[in-house]
Amino acid sequence: MHSRLWHALAATAALLASTVATAVAAPQTPAGDTGDHVPIAGSTPAWATPHTEVARTNGSTVRHIQVALALRDQPGAERLAAQLATPGSAEHGKFLSSREFLDRFAPTQDAVDQVSRWLAKQGLHVTGVSPNRHFVDAEAPTAALESAFGTRIAAFRARIDGVTRTLTAPASPVTVPISLRASITAVLGLDDSAALLKPQHTRPAAVAAEQHCARWWGEQNNTDVPQKYPSGFQSNALCGYTGTQVRAMYKLSNGNTGVGTTIGVVGAYNSDTIVADANQAASQLGVPPLAEGQYSAVLPEGGFTDATECGGEGWAAEQTLDVQASHTIAPAAKIRYYAGKSCKGTGIYEAFNLAVADNAVDVISNSYGNADGENSLPQMARDQFNSMALQAAIQGQTVTVSTGDAGNNSGPVGRPTVSFPSSSPWVVAVGGTSVGLDQNNQPTVLTGWENSGNIQSGSSWAPQQDADGPFASGAGGGSSALYYMPNWQMGIFPGSGEKRGVPDIAALADSYTGMLVGQTIKGQFGIGSYGGTSLASPLIAGLVADAQQARSGNARAGMLTPALYSLAGSSAIADVVPQKAGVWTPMMHAFGGVAVPGGQGSYLIDFDARPQNLQSGPGWDNVTGLGTPADGFITALSQ
Repeated sequence: MHSRLWHALAATAALLASTVATAVAAPQTPAGDTGDHVPIAGSTPAWATPHTEVARTNGSTVRHIQVALALRDQPGAERLAAQLATPGSAEHGKFLSSREFLDRFAPTQDAVDQVSRWLAKQGLHVTGVSPNRHFVDAEAPTAALESAFGTRIAAFRARIDGVTRTLTAPASPVTVPISLRASITAVLGLDDSAALLKPQHTRPAAVAAEQHCARWWGEQNNTDVPQKYPSGFQSNALCGYTGTQVRAMYKLSNGNTGVGTTIGVVGAYNSDTIVADANQAASQLGVPPLAEGQYSAVLPEGGFTDATECGGEGWAAEQTLDVQASHTIAPAAKIRYYAGKSCKGTGIYEAFNLAVADNAVDVISNSYGNADGENSLPQMARDQFNSMALQAAIQGQTVTVSTGDAGNNSGPVGRPTVSFPSSSPWVVAVGGTSVGLDQNNQPTVLTGWENSGNIQSGSSWAPQQDADGPFASGAGGGSSALYYMPNWQMGIFPGSGEKRGVPDIAALADSYTGMLVGQTIKGQFGIGSYGGTSLASPLIAGLVADAQQARSGNARAGMLTPALYSLAGSSAIADVVPQKAGVWTPMMHAFGGVAVPGGQGSYLIDFDARPQNLQSGPGWDNVTGLGTPADGFITALSQ
């Protein structure tokens, strides 16, 4: 059951709505543990059903868990976050330090001690407490966890993200003592839902040399194939934009560097060549190299686990893309990377929480999302992300999240759905654009990233027909099924719906018009074009850093959405509408959850042709949100 949490603000204030359904009153000192337990709602994933259960798990397998503790005065924290972000509010911009947040809203040390003692009494080994007291970490054999939390851990087989997977989860709701229920809001790590959080990017495979990719829009155009579009609006797929071209795309001057700011990047695992790759790429792409000490990484104690199963190489590519994209837009900003130890268990959330608790970064880019829409993550897990993002908002940290690359997700999920955490009301959800710059770095093509694929058939093009029809990749978007529409979207989001619209804003994401990134793979350095909303999120994060640089006193922006929506219809944000244009390619690009023809051939990609129910359009739309940053964006945000 999801509740709507209203924020009482002044007349100019922007209401926010969230569904932290497990938030409860501040903990009371227990008179004594009676042994009676109560369930935590939303503690089992949607895919963990009696029908999908296939086996009991090994009781001796040790699992690492995190017991999440309730904030004190959650409604008050939400009201304050909204006031801090609302232009015109008396509290606008008066962010709390991490110490002030700890003293005012964080769980008390008494609550931490009570929960820790109970865990130890159940035979669990308490391994630590997060700096903001959000989590108590513990580990124990599965059998001990089952006994402590009154549930049975089982294996379930379900088709998720187009793949049949075997995942572990509680077979029944997690329970905790009545005396501690006011303190404990979630137990993370008992299920494998976090393994469904995946990077949102692609790097096109190498193609035949005869492709003659275009360095700018129309530089190369294969006239041996049918010309579906008028002259100037059909091009070979682009080779990928240089840093110089991407900066020109967003009208950045030499003075827009993000100096004095710090960008946080959250991911999993770690690339040992990250700085060397960034600097070698910079020398070829018109971007300054990273200075000594400009990049730092916060790595988990004890190293990494499950790298093969989780696709560690894909996460390393994500890290590389995020660092180089944000550095391109804000080349003097510091970059701090927070690495999750695994894609499973609590790894990603642990890394995100540390980025918030440290409070050392001004904007946090998250280029990952749930592979199965909003619902497969347990509600209590979603609530924990929202609670952490709420603390970030109160501290003045902006959180950007990519919306995904499988459009409305009907391919991997079977029905339209947005992805989490981009649907969280506490983040900036970043959608995608397709951009064709001419030789002078002016946009010939600017439209929403929703691609349709065509296969050459003689002298014409035939739409591809596979599991998801002509759809060939595109940014995620639509209406949340879980979260109510924040007030800052009301009157802008079309229709009479009551749910949060995704995305809020968009940036370059189409891999056929992508960005060049350098990476060492198996000892060999190379530069290739990357795309996906994983590219769009750090680009927006870099622009937030540039705006902070321009702000008086280098002040943080905080939760950016109310300010963004106040710019709706202004020249600071370019409205994005469909444009009849396309690219030829000898190889279609593969994104997770998207079916496309494999192998080399002759293909034409139609831009923003509504292959599903998503398409850009005048005003707010479900592909680009308000639109994409234009000349004047940084100035407007710096006010």
